[in-house]
Amino acid sequence: MSAVQRMKVANEKHSKAISQRGNIQKSSRVDQDDKSPVGPWLLALFVFVVCGSAIFQIIQSIRQGM
Repeated sequence: MSAVQRMKVANEKHSKAISQRGNIQKSSRVDQDDKSPVGPWLLALFVFVVCGSAIFQIIQSIRQGM
């Protein structure tokens, strides 16, 4: 097989992949994408720690100002 003929065969073989580029099928894991990666308890703990820390810092700065 000559180099030109091999090149034509390779081009024909890969032309399908080029025309289908970007047309991938949806994954079967769609329902997991809708869920939040953080659970509600962990989110509540994070909010509690952040808000509690902010309130504690405000109280501490008020005491130092007096």
